[in-house]
Amino acid sequence: MEILRILSVLLLAYLVGSIPSGWIVVKIATGKDVLKVESGRTGGTNAMRAAGFFAGLVTAILDVLKGVSTGWIVSWLMPGDVWLQVLAAVLAIIGHNYSVFLLKLDENGRLRFRGGAGGATALGGAIALWPQAWMVILPLAVLVFLLVGYASVTTISIAASALLVFIYRAAVGTSPWVYVLYGALALAIVVIALRPNLERLKRGTERMVGLRAYLLKKAGRKP
Repeated sequence: MEILRILSVLLLAYLVGSIPSGWIVVKIATGKDVLKVESGRTGGTNAMRAAGFFAGLVTAILDVLKGVSTGWIVSWLMPGDVWLQVLAAVLAIIGHNYSVFLLKLDENGRLRFRGGAGGATALGGAIALWPQAWMVILPLAVLVFLLVGYASVTTISIAASALLVFIYRAAVGTSPWVYVLYGALALAIVVIALRPNLERLKRGTERMVGLRAYLLKKAGRKP
């Protein structure tokens, strides 16, 4: 019976993570398929490109809630199991990046999962582990977005900040060390999803946004 509950938690976490918030929001707002816009991802940044700021904001909030919901799922079915909470939060990110609801055959006849990069859901998973996590992670992410100017780097900074937060809290004894595993896995999943962006960063062709991009344009330089 306990194994069944564990499997139910993990399956629910993955399925909730798989809900393609950005695809739904953009489809309702504009009728467009966000998978065919720019990066083809379903996260807040691409939803904003496809349907405007409000659509991007709503998508980001819904994606955060997918991660947060894993705390509720675990509390409902297996309360107090910190290992399961970590695994559930990780599976929500995997579901977001590799959604079963967006599974389709590609032009070569192979099954392909679609989704986002996982930053917002990683933030939600961190909140599920420690509700005050957003007070550290979110301001840092906003700062990176404004000053560094790359959405991909901002997304990575969310998972990296979660890792650093949980390392610090574990070191001072305010959270279990297993939460560090969450941060490490979240960071790995996000980095894997953003490999094309990292390649563009190396080549200098990644698109810049935020305050830095505005200042460069103001100075007459290409961001």
